[in-house]
Amino acid sequence: MITELAVERVEFTCGHCWTRWSADYDVQHYQDDRGADWEYFSRDGVPVASPYTPEGAPACPLCGRHWVGRLQARRPVPVPGGDGRAPRSPVTDAAGHRPERRTAPLLGAVAHEQPGSTAGPAAAPAAGPSPARP
Repeated sequence: MITELAVERVEFTCGHCWTRWSADYDVQHYQDDRGADWEYFSRDGVPVASPYTPEGAPACPLCGRHWVGRLQARRPVPVPGGDGRAPRSPVTDAAGHRPERRTAPLLGAVAHEQPGSTAGPAAAPAAGPSPARP
């Protein structure tokens, strides 16, 4: 049974060239029939080993060496309970229900601002109304 779902942003710092980068991982905590707890990680929909272990550490994008990550942030994804109190909507036509979901682009694991990036809030367009067009 799945006991917890979360998105975890993991930061990596290469101990060789000091490059910093981060990636988002989907994490499932699972309890098997014997009561043992397990963790499953995936990145961009592909199952991967834990980024917190040497065997799951991705290669540095600059020099190719592998370094274990550390948790930077996490977002739990609520697992619906069986009591029926959580808001929900029936899906009466599975094939036709929000078909745009099947062709929407995937959110990439590194599609966010990277540590040490020069892009930031100053690079974002100012909030407010658009200027009038002539």
